[in-house]
Amino acid sequence: MISGEAAESEARFSAYVEGLSQALEHRDREGPFRAYCAGLLGTEGRKSVEPLAAATAPARVSGQHQSLLHFVGQSEWSDAAVLAEVRAYVLPAMEQHGPIEAWIIDDTSFPKQGRHSVGVARQYCGQLGKRANCQVAVTLSLANHHASLPVGYRLYLPKEWAEDAPRREQAGVPDQVVFETKPAIALGLLKQALAQGIAPGFVLTDTGFGSDTAFREEVTELGLPYVAGVGPTTSVWPPGVRPLAQTKPWRGKGPRPLLRLRRDEERKPISVKELALGLPDQAWQVIEWREGTNDVLEGRFARVRVHAAHRDNLRSELRPEEWLVIEWPETEAEPTKYWLSTLPEDIPFDMLVDAIKLRWRIERDYQELKQEVGLGHYEGRGWRGFHHHATLCIAAYGFLISERETIPPSGHPCPWRFQVPSVSHRSGPARSAPAPRATRAKLHRDFATTNSRRPRSRPPQMPLLPQTPAFQALMTQ
Repeated sequence: MISGEAAESEARFSAYVEGLSQALEHRDREGPFRAYCAGLLGTEGRKSVEPLAAATAPARVSGQHQSLLHFVGQSEWSDAAVLAEVRAYVLPAMEQHGPIEAWIIDDTSFPKQGRHSVGVARQYCGQLGKRANCQVAVTLSLANHHASLPVGYRLYLPKEWAEDAPRREQAGVPDQVVFETKPAIALGLLKQALAQGIAPGFVLTDTGFGSDTAFREEVTELGLPYVAGVGPTTSVWPPGVRPLAQTKPWRGKGPRPLLRLRRDEERKPISVKELALGLPDQAWQVIEWREGTNDVLEGRFARVRVHAAHRDNLRSELRPEEWLVIEWPETEAEPTKYWLSTLPEDIPFDMLVDAIKLRWRIERDYQELKQEVGLGHYEGRGWRGFHHHATLCIAAYGFLISERETIPPSGHPCPWRFQVPSVSHRSGPARSAPAPRATRAKLHRDFATTNSRRPRSRPPQMPLLPQTPAFQALMTQ
């Protein structure tokens, strides 16, 4: 029974890789492509080129190493074409569990040493939670509650890199790549996805992007609703308060002054934090949004209809009304998180919170991409290699998403699927068991009304491919 399921999984993997290979344009790229993807899925430990070569061609490691190095670092195949094939294969499997709900914009960081890897600079590193030497990529992922799939991936090139011609040339940065802020890169990914005809969802992002007023406005101009994290100092017009609309006196010369929104001591915007602190007790509700590892996750939220006010003294009319959502745990002295959203005015409160909290999906999936598939393990220094490696990791990860369908919802009856010994023939210590997950505290059980989220099944942990003799043969083809 186990060998039969293993053979079926290997057959699906072989068909998957063969289908994706059509985007590579040259048949001589199919072998390295198959080996690289198989190595990412079947190799334990670090997944840079050298261990992948040792795992996929143990009898000719040196030659395989050179082949994979050239394929990932120099070969001129299209990342966009391969990602399009991945999307065509994986999205139908995801959509069996419901339509794509969110387009999630995020950035992901990779700590690095030295200064020669493309884009590396001292900047905020989310993985470390502080400023450090790292690379940062801006990503667009399609998500529902079952899974998320990256469909856009671009390295952020700091200004010091963009203006350094010798370093650009050495790292192979294309001439058309210029300095862009992370929100500008994100907008480019959104426009690219719309041009590709991907079914739109609402744009979901954190404060790194959502605090940029111009970004939110351009997302709206693209016809996409958003749920965007914002900072506590974000200014808004609270309910019942509106600016004056005035023009300066015209002196009879020059163009007539334009109509502008004016403020005074009685009519002025306030910060979202100030608004939150002034809300009455009955404005707050406890809402559940997801089943956690040990308990249902819930929080204390309030929502208010507001108009964003950033620099609207240069405008002639208010921005459209939207939702302000605030999270304030009872155990905290002040609110902790804020979001602005253009989702419909009549959306139920629990569904709005559910949309906000869908970011957990991408956080979990990027953890798996980094830890299980090796997204952050590339050791090359060039622009092309950085993006090729990410595309190959996404391709391998896409297959794992599609394989979730083979795991019964009741559990993991085939433990062999989750025990992945090293395929390398070198001796070494056995892989240790994973550390137990930390427990999570129960949140806010003693507050008034509780809105329940809609029930959702928790997806099982994704397997890596089984290490059967047939699969080892597949890796070394």
